[in-house]
Amino acid sequence: MSLKKILYGTAYYYEYLPYDRLEQDIAMMVKAHINVVRIGESTWSTYEKQDGVFDFSTLDKVLDAMHAAGIQVIVGTPTYAIPTWLAKKYPEIMVQIDGKRQPYGARQIFDITAPAYLRYAERIIRKMIRHVAQHPAVIGYQVDNETKYYGTSSDNVQRGFVQFMKDQFDGDLDALNHEFGLDYWSNRINAWEDFPSMDGTINGSLKAEFDRYRRGLVTQFLQWQVDLVSQYKQPNQFVTHNFDFEWRGYSYGIQPDVDHFAASEPLDYAGGDVYHPSRKHLTGAEISFAGDLLRTLKHDNYLIMETQAQAFKQQVPYPGQLRQLAFSHIASGANMVEYWHWHSIHNSAETYWKGILSHDFQPNPIYNEVVQTGGQLAQLSDHLVNLKAKADVAFLVSNQSLSALQNFPFSDQRNYNDVFRALYDEFYKLNIRTDITDEHHIRLDDYQLIVVPALYSVSDTFLEALNAYVKRGGHVIYTFKSGFTDEHVKVRTVQQPGIISEACGVHYELFVDPDGCQLVPQDATIDGHSDLHLQDWMELLVPDTAQVIAKYDDPNWHDYAAITKNQFGAGSTIYLGCFPSADVLRQVIQAYAQELNLLPFAATFPVIIKQGRNQLGKTVTFYFNYSSEAQTAQLVAPGQELITDTTVTAPVRLDPWGVAIVESSPKE
Repeated sequence: MSLKKILYGTAYYYEYLPYDRLEQDIAMMVKAHINVVRIGESTWSTYEKQDGVFDFSTLDKVLDAMHAAGIQVIVGTPTYAIPTWLAKKYPEIMVQIDGKRQPYGARQIFDITAPAYLRYAERIIRKMIRHVAQHPAVIGYQVDNETKYYGTSSDNVQRGFVQFMKDQFDGDLDALNHEFGLDYWSNRINAWEDFPSMDGTINGSLKAEFDRYRRGLVTQFLQWQVDLVSQYKQPNQFVTHNFDFEWRGYSYGIQPDVDHFAASEPLDYAGGDVYHPSRKHLTGAEISFAGDLLRTLKHDNYLIMETQAQAFKQQVPYPGQLRQLAFSHIASGANMVEYWHWHSIHNSAETYWKGILSHDFQPNPIYNEVVQTGGQLAQLSDHLVNLKAKADVAFLVSNQSLSALQNFPFSDQRNYNDVFRALYDEFYKLNIRTDITDEHHIRLDDYQLIVVPALYSVSDTFLEALNAYVKRGGHVIYTFKSGFTDEHVKVRTVQQPGIISEACGVHYELFVDPDGCQLVPQDATIDGHSDLHLQDWMELLVPDTAQVIAKYDDPNWHDYAAITKNQFGAGSTIYLGCFPSADVLRQVIQAYAQELNLLPFAATFPVIIKQGRNQLGKTVTFYFNYSSEAQTAQLVAPGQELITDTTVTAPVRLDPWGVAIVESSPKE
């Protein structure tokens, strides 16, 4: 789907205000060129104060006022935080984790499969969407909010999992016991009615399968909500959802509890919530990785449903960063940037997660920068909306491998997402655009290079497809732990890395803790003065046909390879048998990308360059300076700098935390 303009806005909570200031807020929004707000997703208890007693007067008031001001509205279904009366009437709704029912209070502490919850959620969705669907301010709907399965392991979820397994194995318990190795410690299941709760399982393979099942519950839940909303939405209205990511105080990696690729299928737009470090810690990598994933979900532009304005004290941006961040989202393919949230809240859990306005509601430096940014986005909207770009590199990510490595960790400090981000961040810093996809949705031949971080759990069929892709001319970077187990996390009974040994030209039987071991470069790929230390994991690789890039310095392991490269058919592979430093990763990736002609720009971090084609048929090149010192970037192509409306023919000078946008006619 395409939009007619860039949407720039904020989540707005009229119901949270300590006093009525709707008119003042809207006046300030208009000044800031805010043209969209999201409302309604957090206040079920306001709209249904008691069972069956509905009151949408605050919703109506906001819709009418926004429409009068020319501000469009996205309405959220209010199902991620339940009313007190519902929890009291049906206590079984509350999520059960490891056999313990969770108390009422926080959001997202209920079982999304509980029949009573679904019955009441359906009623409020139908009542609310029917009520607002004809309103001229409403352009779309957000179903639920950052949905996950919330750790649920209630009785109905356990029963559902048993049926899921029965269907998967056609009722054959012998096959299930064999596939998951359940004879171990007398875990064998001899009757379906004896299937135990997953709360106490010691079988990591079965636990990973339970996680897969629960991710499927999220997919079903969002599909159910989309189906409900679609019965009332108008042809010109869209449905989206705000996916989030693994949380480490900010958006870090692939979300363990949601299969974004499956769950996004019924949506008109993929949407996401992206939060990141700020000030001197700001790199833009979180914006980029989230954007690459969200863009790939629908192979289209996407919506940023939430991102930070002030947020917590450690995230208040330096002057210029807020503007830079908005343009960074657009450069990655976003058609909307929406802040969480408009005004800082005066009570409860998120009091100090501050919005655009502080608690005094007065204009402040953050608001003033929103005014500046909104004006520039409004001015440049025709040039920036619906940007398209093609990536030659894809990251192949895996929820199943993530779950499996949570159950069979390779480190007590790092996990799957650390491997993914270690690789992704180096591609980002080299200004190599990537897509992020999974084994079920990737179109292998669309890409020149596929990066495969820790693909620990995967089917034989897909690994054979990757081998065939390399043989016919594709290129792959594999990391340690790849190919080790099948799709049910059963360890393969062959020399590792199993099926991909053929394409990688290596095998191994032993893996060890580095224990201070370092790399020894074997060719010019890695500078001998680099940071050569290793962390967490070493596979002792035996080259068959592979060229050795690095070995280990331990005298007991010095005959083994650590990093290799192999020609296979018309293509090639890199195999990282260890977890090296960022310094080494950068050099290996840069050398391989240069060989494959995948380095599009001379610049590297802190200068970040993104490029796309706009709906006017022009090439748009974004130049970002992610540092507190001025930078100069080599001009990719002469053209018109859109923010200053000046012709550019020389290198681009970037102020600290600066941005330049050059529009050029495409090369003939």
